Amino acid sequence: MSESDGKHPLPEDEQSEAAAASKEEAGEPAQTERGDNPRREGADRPRWGGLSAKLLLLTVLFVMLSEVMIYVPSIANFRNNWLNQRLTTAGVAATVLVETNTVTQRLQEELLNSTGAVAISLDEGSRRRLIAISPTPLTIDSTADMSAMSPQRAIAESFAVLLSDGAGLMRVVGLSQMGAGVRVDMVLPEKLLRDDMLAFSVRILGLSIFISAITATLVYFSLRWLFLRPMQRLTTSMARFAEAPDDASRIIVPSRRRDEIGDAESRLASMQETLKETLGQQRHLADLGLAVSKINHDLRNLLASAQLFSESLESIPDPTAKRLAPKIIAALDRAIGYTQSVLAYGRTKEAPPERRLVRLNRVVEDVGDILGLTGHEAIQFDNLVVAGIEVDADPEQLFRVLMNLVRNAMQALEAKSDPALVCRISVEGEREGGVVVIRVSDTGPGIPDRIRQSLFQPFQASTKRGGTGLGLAIAAELVRAHGGVIRHVDRPGPGTTFEIVLPDRAVDIGEWRERSRRLQAS
Repeated sequence: MSESDGKHPLPEDEQSEAAAASKEEAGEPAQTERGDNPRREGADRPRWGGLSAKLLLLTVLFVMLSEVMIYVPSIANFRNNWLNQRLTTAGVAATVLVETNTVTQRLQEELLNSTGAVAISLDEGSRRRLIAISPTPLTIDSTADMSAMSPQRAIAESFAVLLSDGAGLMRVVGLSQMGAGVRVDMVLPEKLLRDDMLAFSVRILGLSIFISAITATLVYFSLRWLFLRPMQRLTTSMARFAEAPDDASRIIVPSRRRDEIGDAESRLASMQETLKETLGQQRHLADLGLAVSKINHDLRNLLASAQLFSESLESIPDPTAKRLAPKIIAALDRAIGYTQSVLAYGRTKEAPPERRLVRLNRVVEDVGDILGLTGHEAIQFDNLVVAGIEVDADPEQLFRVLMNLVRNAMQALEAKSDPALVCRISVEGEREGGVVVIRVSDTGPGIPDRIRQSLFQPFQASTKRGGTGLGLAIAAELVRAHGGVIRHVDRPGPGTTFEIVLPDRAVDIGEWRERSRRLQAS
């Protein structure tokens, strides 16, 4: 088998494209012709468009809203006090004048001037006395009975006066303070009340603005110190880290705060540390893909030569050679196929599975033969798959999944050379309706707790010296491509167990799991 057979490497330009694709997939930013940095877009915002200005504006707004809510009952109370005060003044003066019988024209004018009224009378129940009246024609526009004034009515009438032009007259009736059953009835210009209410409103407005300014300033600087400055520190740290995520000095140092801001700083620092490590691993993976693409040509030629030599073994009359030659050729075919898919894997991902009906026990036997577990001196290999079970899967990808799992178990058992230890690997398989469940178990030391959360991530799950941590990641990707799931199963006793669930093409794995849960619950 030679290069003329169509199994030649990709040219150098395609190797460069594969390396670039790998780096792009690893998360490295692409270079633009102008060298623009998209991370800087929107970093500089107008000063008055930030949270500080919005916080100041909202604080002033809420304080003014509170003052408005206070102003409504206050203006009604001011109106009631203003009218009651004039009723009291007029009632006392009118009662004294009546009892002393000194109601002269001059005293009437003085009484009207002091109260601002245009007419004052006393109502004693059985009789009514006119105490003072101005020559101005009286046309009353409204009446206010202070002895039966509810808060809601006082508010409504107060705003009615404020919104009027103040040109009319209003009649005010109330009890006198000088005698039981005596009522004071007086007529007042609305303008007097409206002018005093407007002056009161101006004073309230000025006080509200003063209080709002002080309150807003105190709240603004307090919240800025408690929240805005720490948030600005977080955003600044994120921007600096985004410019150079591989620089450890740009990782935020959490403060000693014990509140939500401190928790956010700690989580940001942890996330930045994780991103830094992940970026380094992805770059390492990209460099690894570039290196593999360079040696792929020579490796494939060596494998092709080995395949030619192995084919000559079939002509040897030795029965052992005849029995082993097909297995060696099949193994070399798989290895050559893997080298051909290296660049394609670096560019995108695994090819979609070409699913067929596969005899599961035969695939497990091939895995044992390739790994040399059949007849192994120290490790017992048990193929417990029930004969006749068929799997709807890509045979080559299913072989790779099982080989990765069994090889990991084999390496874990070979790490301990004590002959007293029980070394056993077993593969079980059973069909449950439209899915096939496969379990790969061993009697090894198990998986440490520190790597259980990252079992199926590249370069994360290796526990042996020199391991790459890619076996489980590749197995998980191939299983997901079939619509299945792979997981680590906690079982009582020593060892490790992985469970694979492969659904038939017409079966939805999520619906199957939900149905299984309902059956177990019933």
